[in-house]
Amino acid sequence: MDKLMIVIPAYNEEENIETVIREWYPVIEARNEQSRLVVIDDGSKDSTYAIMQRLADELPKLTVLTKKNGGHGATVLYGYRYALQEGADYVFQTDSDGQTRPSEFPEFWKRRKKYAMVIGHRKGRQDGFSRVVVTKTLKFVCLLCFGVNVTDANTPFRLMQAETLKNSLACIPPEYNLPNVIISVLYAKKKYPVKYMPITFRPRQGGVNSINMKRIFKIGRQALHDFRVINRAIKQS
Repeated sequence: MDKLMIVIPAYNEEENIETVIREWYPVIEARNEQSRLVVIDDGSKDSTYAIMQRLADELPKLTVLTKKNGGHGATVLYGYRYALQEGADYVFQTDSDGQTRPSEFPEFWKRRKKYAMVIGHRKGRQDGFSRVVVTKTLKFVCLLCFGVNVTDANTPFRLMQAETLKNSLACIPPEYNLPNVIISVLYAKKKYPVKYMPITFRPRQGGVNSINMKRIFKIGRQALHDFRVINRAIKQS
């Protein structure tokens, strides 16, 4: 059936969320009747969820969910598990800040049967030097901790076959803060067929970037600890 679920986490994105939903909704409209655009509000303090609810009244293939605030990673995992529970054949994830382009999705969809995951490579990204540093650091840490070389481990533009995603989620704690990184690592370690394709990565289209160098350092320190724990679990499985 090729049922597609697009998963988008959202937190305090009242400036972007309507534009992002309206940009991505035609991608779902072009799929079969069971496909859905799933947007998860992560306990926003602004009007993000109210806007989502209003749009859901208008757009029948839009599913809006809300949950207690747990961070981006926990919300992504919540969305993945919901998509699998709803019988998705393919799960695609992107973010709610408007940095990715829906027009680039069809080339990924064409390759869905050949690869377990088709993932974007943010070549020439336009969202600031600190983010470039994070990407390069993650690549090095993945090599150091897991012995795998991943081109762009944390890209929020990835299309995954449901079965391989389900297998990978079994190794990831439900509140883990960098699930897409670990998913990229697991696919590499298990030698699943993965295709990296260059994508456009625009500056944030509105709102405030919540990431700064202090927070990046804190996330990185926690990631090193978590990577070691998960790596031991992988070796024992």
